[in-house]
Amino acid sequence: MSITTLSSREFNQDTARAKKAAAQGPVFITDRGRPAHVLLTIESYQALAGSSASIVSLLSMPGAGDVEFDPPRAGELYREADLS
Repeated sequence: MSITTLSSREFNQDTARAKKAAAQGPVFITDRGRPAHVLLTIESYQALAGSSASIVSLLSMPGAGDVEFDPPRAGELYREADLS
């Protein structure tokens, strides 16, 4: 894996070069000499970001039907206040 650094000007003038370099490793794009952006291939990004599971699958509980749950009735959740 090689790391390439390009200035914003170089990136704007030769995006094809930046895309080819991204196939070899991350491309740092600088603004005024300081790293400002990183160009990655989609495969590299997905590897860093992890799985692309949906929120529904992340919140689902496999086997939830096997969990026994008997919530209390609403009348059992409170008691009268003792004002004495």
